[in-house]
Amino acid sequence: MSKIAHYLQEHLVGEVMTSSDARNYFAKDSSIFNIPPALIVYPRNENDIRKTTRFSWQLAERNRILPITSRGSGTDTTGAALGSGLVIVFPAHLHHILELDSKSGEVNVEAGINFGKLQQTLQTHGRYIPAYPSSLEYSTVGGAVANNICGDRSYKYGPIANYIKGLRVVLANGEVIETERISKKELNKKLGLASFEGEVYRSIDTILEENKELVSKSRLNVTRNNAGYNLTDIKGDDGTFDLTPLFIGSQGTLGVVSEITLESVPYNPESTLFMAKIEGLEDLQNVLDTLRDFKNMPCSVEVVNKGLLNAVYSINPNQFKDVLKTPYPEYLLFVEFDSSNDHQYKKSVKRAQKLFEKMNIAFEKETDPDFQQKLIKIREASATYLSHVDGFKKSMPIIQDGVVPPNRLADLISGTIDIFKKINVNEVAIWGHAGDGNIHIQPQLNLSQVGDRQKAFRLMEDYYDLIIQLGGSISGEHNDGRLKTPYLEKLYGPEIYALMQKIKQVFDPYNILNPGVKFNTSIDDIKNIIAPDFDLGGLYTYLPRS
Repeated sequence: MSKIAHYLQEHLVGEVMTSSDARNYFAKDSSIFNIPPALIVYPRNENDIRKTTRFSWQLAERNRILPITSRGSGTDTTGAALGSGLVIVFPAHLHHILELDSKSGEVNVEAGINFGKLQQTLQTHGRYIPAYPSSLEYSTVGGAVANNICGDRSYKYGPIANYIKGLRVVLANGEVIETERISKKELNKKLGLASFEGEVYRSIDTILEENKELVSKSRLNVTRNNAGYNLTDIKGDDGTFDLTPLFIGSQGTLGVVSEITLESVPYNPESTLFMAKIEGLEDLQNVLDTLRDFKNMPCSVEVVNKGLLNAVYSINPNQFKDVLKTPYPEYLLFVEFDSSNDHQYKKSVKRAQKLFEKMNIAFEKETDPDFQQKLIKIREASATYLSHVDGFKKSMPIIQDGVVPPNRLADLISGTIDIFKKINVNEVAIWGHAGDGNIHIQPQLNLSQVGDRQKAFRLMEDYYDLIIQLGGSISGEHNDGRLKTPYLEKLYGPEIYALMQKIKQVFDPYNILNPGVKFNTSIDDIKNIIAPDFDLGGLYTYLPRS
């Protein structure tokens, strides 16, 4: 064990590890990358996190950089849970519900708590957090905050950011701050603090005031966007101020989140699920455009295409037996309405049914939970595709997260198909959140082969260019990490990108918090850290989901 590890172990309550097994394990997350850390810390309390970051800061003051990466369950697909320095691992000890108000539904949790465990506890009180990811059974709430996760119900309920009331954050120098929306008067008090916290508030306030036009331009016209930093929701028109939106989706590059306070909403399992069989992109787009005009929106609008269905059939011909017959339609659209207002709920269900009938679209309608599960199984068939190995080829999470304005989804799908034809792939497996203009694609490649690596980077370049041309974001749900960092400046332009770099500099002047995530990673850097043996690891215990 190194001298640094010995020193930290002496001063921390939690454990410090440097064994080769541990370092090899934490060299991977759910991305295509491999970066072995120098050591691993399992904090037992917030003070352990504070001491660890303070130690790294003091080293940096002496020109010795020991980077810090926060890590939950390692489900990140962009390489943001990897780092060459010190990895702080939360789930081992910091996984508790600290406080739950069953009347208001407000809950305070530690960052390492399993999202599914929290959801189960809330449901026993008749509540839940509707912005949950497909990976909720094997991911943490801290990771959800770091990535500002969305899920299938985010069509109606938005991302996790909509349910976060406040955070406790350990800053780069070890100071602990609490974030929430504060009044103009309270902001003035923060601006007068002599601490690092005061310096942060003064600097961020100045940057926002001096760059109002650029800040406004950083908001993209999409339903979900996790590229870069959220600059537009920090300062309100009324002078209120909240650093919370800045930390949400920042992937541990601005501070280490230790606690999260969330709101929940009443849970009602009653719903109506439609599965519509659509043969053309024009009809798909027309249905999506009409659904967005509903006063009582569906809670979920999901899609899978024929390419995915055929791929699953070739892997397991019996997976859709007695549920879906061949030949498969070009698109299956899953539209779900939940019951928050009984009158509006029934009205919207009838309106959706009339829409499908008017357009001569075949559909199934289910209200029974058991029958609904059979239809949902089709939507979740992407797990079979993601898990499949064809020789040495596997599904690679390299372009899985494009989002465009919802009225441009058809253009995104057709453009994507054209991009794949350039590399002689005539059938593309596509699935995702159609209502939000957010789709998932994971091409089958063997990244140990030079030819497939070249294909991968050609796909990334062309795909992100397409998204930007359509006015979209390259990070709709899974955030930037190392994977998309080389394309961020192209998305926002040099001025907004430089502004976001200034924000990073304010919080992390020594660049010790997850360096290489969101900034300063090139395409050549990515090529040098690709894992030769990508796999889904422990996710098979829970069934990999996307």
